[in-house]
Amino acid sequence: MRLSDPCPGSADSALIGRNRGTALRSTITVSANIAAGRTQRPRAPYSWRTLEVPEANVRISSRPHGGPKALVSFGGNAEDVAYTVPALAEVFPDRSIYAMHYRGYSGSSGRPSETALRSDARALFELVHSRHPDVIVVGSSLAIQVAAEEPVSRLVLITPFESILSIAQRTAPFLPMSLLLRDKYESWWYAPRVTCPTLVIAASHDELVPLADARRLVAAFQGEVAALRVVDGTDHNSVSGEAEFWEALANGK
Repeated sequence: MRLSDPCPGSADSALIGRNRGTALRSTITVSANIAAGRTQRPRAPYSWRTLEVPEANVRISSRPHGGPKALVSFGGNAEDVAYTVPALAEVFPDRSIYAMHYRGYSGSSGRPSETALRSDARALFELVHSRHPDVIVVGSSLAIQVAAEEPVSRLVLITPFESILSIAQRTAPFLPMSLLLRDKYESWWYAPRVTCPTLVIAASHDELVPLADARRLVAAFQGEVAALRVVDGTDHNSVSGEAEFWEALANGK
């Protein structure tokens, strides 16, 4: 397991604007560009590295920064996380930023599965933590799995689901999803094992992950480990377009 030296980020990538509002997530001046609806490409000093793991080379987009603090981001399904790095760097200027491209997507080799992705995510966290003892983890289903097993400083879950199975069963109740799905991403099972301060950011009108699901997931954590922040007037894809979202992400509350 090895993380390669950084390579300069490409300025020839497709324009930002895909998956979960990544256009808005990747603005250099977050609040102003969200308000104006502008998008930009990643710029220096953003770079990418290769994480060498069994049966795959996983691409990691990053913004290096000296010091003890870092943030590791696990994006949404098939999201090109290179375009989240500039916005995260703006919100967390004192932290190194690392964003993992999942197997089979955006320059990473290998075949995705829950077991393989969890292994990749833990490998990345362990390497980052060996260089930066204070690591925030941001994401959803993979992020909670990492936080349940690693010394994460703070966890932020963005529109997380209880499990993929529950979503699939709502979407196609006439199919035996419990038998058909191999990867279930059961976040509710990992929640009681998380001990770091956790913020769950939910959209008030999320059509994919209902607010009730977010409330049940928060209730699955022990004691007062987790808090819920609901961004009013947003849905699953628009929540990251609000200044309130970025404030919550930055402040952890």
